[in-house]
Amino acid sequence: MAAMLEFRTPGWNPYAVKYSPYYDSRIAVASAANYGIVGNGRLFCLGLGPQGVQIEKTFDTNDAQYDLAWSEINENQLLVACGDGSIKLYDMNVNEFPVMNFHEHKRETFSVAWSPLTKDTFISSSWDGTIKVWSPARKDSLKTLPVGNCTYSTSYCPSNPNIISAVSTDSHLRIFDLRTPVNAQYHLISKIPVHVPPPAPLPQGPPPPAVPGEVLTHDWNKYNHTVIATGGVDRAMRTFDIRNPSAGPASVMLGHEYAVRRLAWSPHAQDILISASYDMTVRLWTDGSTMAAQQSSPVKAGIQLGVMNRHTEFVTGVDWCLFGVGGWVATVGWDEKLLLWDANRMLQGQA
Repeated sequence: MAAMLEFRTPGWNPYAVKYSPYYDSRIAVASAANYGIVGNGRLFCLGLGPQGVQIEKTFDTNDAQYDLAWSEINENQLLVACGDGSIKLYDMNVNEFPVMNFHEHKRETFSVAWSPLTKDTFISSSWDGTIKVWSPARKDSLKTLPVGNCTYSTSYCPSNPNIISAVSTDSHLRIFDLRTPVNAQYHLISKIPVHVPPPAPLPQGPPPPAVPGEVLTHDWNKYNHTVIATGGVDRAMRTFDIRNPSAGPASVMLGHEYAVRRLAWSPHAQDILISASYDMTVRLWTDGSTMAAQQSSPVKAGIQLGVMNRHTEFVTGVDWCLFGVGGWVATVGWDEKLLLWDANRMLQGQA
């Protein structure tokens, strides 16, 4: 692969990376000492300039950092999810200490996401089996949604600020609608079993695993707001249409050799997504939704478009740049590396 920028984080093992929604030249990396098992965390706020990737600011925490999210209301602020259960809001204009500390989770906070529409709330999920809805202006959470088991990832629907999704260790994708009555379901409107076999065999290749497995990551399609992709321990990636929760997967993507740790839909094309795995690779896919119908099966077999294998440890984070020509990607792994590269070259067969 040709053009690639590298930044090293010696002594710190990255867990997540996010491009700024405001600048194409600003990137943040959440990391942990000792692979997140014990020790501190460090947030790297990085700038991309003529000299390559440079540190603009760092913030240290007492415990590991597992995820981060840029503020949608202040270009200089960002959240980090910490191993002690806290969520910290940092401002790049304020040295050393967080401007807010949110601490209600009883175990590791593993995921944070800022509402892209109303911009006045964010959500977190934790190993304690809950999702919490927060306001950045309030120390106490606005709402708690019980999941009941370790919840690895939570996210907002891109077109409706009241709809929240989550995936967890019990092999289910959950959809919550905050407009519904609390009642016994706590706003839960859909619970999709990720491991259920497709309604028909795949057009080609082996069937995906049909035993329950931990779901580690998920993301909403940026163009079709009823479609969610999931990935996890069984190595398979699947897409689901939440309008028909009992239909099984709409497409299946097989190719990773170990667990899929993180995936992200492209903000530039409706069928393209990228995945990071414990097999030390990052892979680019089409879910098959824009291809001609495969007559023999209602389930699409996604196609792998390319592999990036420059990481030498577990790949834990991946994100797309929103700006420019629409193909730049940031990836991080436990090899203490951030890599910035152009996925368009993969799409054009130049990888």
